[in-house]
Amino acid sequence: MIAPLNRTPAGGFRLYQPGRCLAGRGRGTRSRVDAPGDGAKNGLTRMIGERPDRALSRCVRRVALSKGLRGSLTLALLAGSLGCSGASRAEDPFLRRTATVDVVEQVGPSVVNITTERVTKTPSPFNPRPGFDPLVDDFFNNFFEPRARTTQSLGSGVIFDREGHVLTNEHVIARADRVRVTIADGREFDAELVGADVNNDLAVLRIQTREKLPFTPPGSSDDLMVGEPVIAIGNPFGFSNSVTTGVISATNRSVSAQGNLAFHGLLQTDALINPGNSGGPLLNAEGRLIGINASIYNGAQGIGFAIPIDVANRVIRELLLYGEVHPVWLGLEFKDLEPALREVMDLPKGTAGVLVSRLEPGSPASRAGVRRGDIIANVDGRAITSATQLIEMLRPLTAGQRIELELYRDGSFRDVRARAEELPQSRIATILKGRLGLELRRSATVEAFEILEVDPRSAAQALGLRPGDFLLAINGVALVSNDDLRRAVARLRGLGRALVVVRRGPGRYHLTLPLL
Repeated sequence: MIAPLNRTPAGGFRLYQPGRCLAGRGRGTRSRVDAPGDGAKNGLTRMIGERPDRALSRCVRRVALSKGLRGSLTLALLAGSLGCSGASRAEDPFLRRTATVDVVEQVGPSVVNITTERVTKTPSPFNPRPGFDPLVDDFFNNFFEPRARTTQSLGSGVIFDREGHVLTNEHVIARADRVRVTIADGREFDAELVGADVNNDLAVLRIQTREKLPFTPPGSSDDLMVGEPVIAIGNPFGFSNSVTTGVISATNRSVSAQGNLAFHGLLQTDALINPGNSGGPLLNAEGRLIGINASIYNGAQGIGFAIPIDVANRVIRELLLYGEVHPVWLGLEFKDLEPALREVMDLPKGTAGVLVSRLEPGSPASRAGVRRGDIIANVDGRAITSATQLIEMLRPLTAGQRIELELYRDGSFRDVRARAEELPQSRIATILKGRLGLELRRSATVEAFEILEVDPRSAAQALGLRPGDFLLAINGVALVSNDDLRRAVARLRGLGRALVVVRRGPGRYHLTLPLL
């Protein structure tokens, strides 16, 4: 028999009502959990603020224990009573207050809309052209100034500390002349660029205000599970604080991007990421910041990619300290396994990877146990098929980052762990001498490096370079400072040639220089 206290005069069962619990306290008596108080307007408001699932479970236990009810019959009847009335369901907070709602309320205020402006000048239609009188050209140019045109673009970001620093994608703010940030409550501020890293597609901004701002600290992405729910917040097409949900579809994905760039180790999600979402946060069900939304797969729906927050944490540290990510090195050079080389090495069929062709003594790779002649078959769980692929994977490394290398040596595979280190300035001269065959000195009169000595066995000698020439750039990096030279040298890793710009007298020459 069901205790009569829970029965209605018509013979049915009483429904659970917010603000009322009929267990063990007398008919119509309010429970301690549901009683109004502490500023709550009613029992329902208080329950929402105090985990309504726990409030209901305590109420159910009181009913069961006070009336001696046991087993699944009691729970089934109570659960059935909760579902038999549409009016009751409308008042039931458990059907609406999900983890997603909690996360959006917690993190949403720290998500920002980023508007960038770029000013470009349209040339005057009266620019000098062959056959025109210079006097006529001067006349028209004095009256028709080049026209300025402002273009805007939109993106997202997330405030990650009390100082008002914003994490976003590098491509969101690339080449911007002005950056404006709008936070969820409508306040709008100017922002300045702290630093950017194109190799990891990340940038840090600083909001220019002394007002208190909401923020969401970075979490961790080292324990993500494929299939776990995630939430993306951003500003697609300018629609502020739009929320989409999905799951982690895969980890450690590699994606090719525009401009011959490739990104590795990305998170894949089916949470919709549209234009304007770039730079926004990817969150787990606990509201932890686990990634930065970066891109979508063109021509497909439900395939988006995010940069793991562990990668972002390393980049953030470098950008806050230096305004850039300092170049790192492992101290090894490598090349593709060509068919003739495979035959000479008598490699087993199916063995893939790249050959370590040069190893700097005392370098991080050397200390980790890598040897010249090893074949790098796998890096961080990804199979290596070409030198170009390995260059792309090593490019975004930051100082202190560890990588796992699977090596093939003497008929067997072995694993080693190397730690990337900041490229020391003392190694620059050694690498330049060994790879370019040049000894350089920063010029005191010209924004360039003067060539002091040329190795007689080098390609530089064969091309006619000589002491007294000035090296202006290497592979597009203008050589103004020692840091510029270090950055350019770090990018020589794995390359077979370099494009250099040399000045001799009044002339400038672009040369392709084979590397040693």
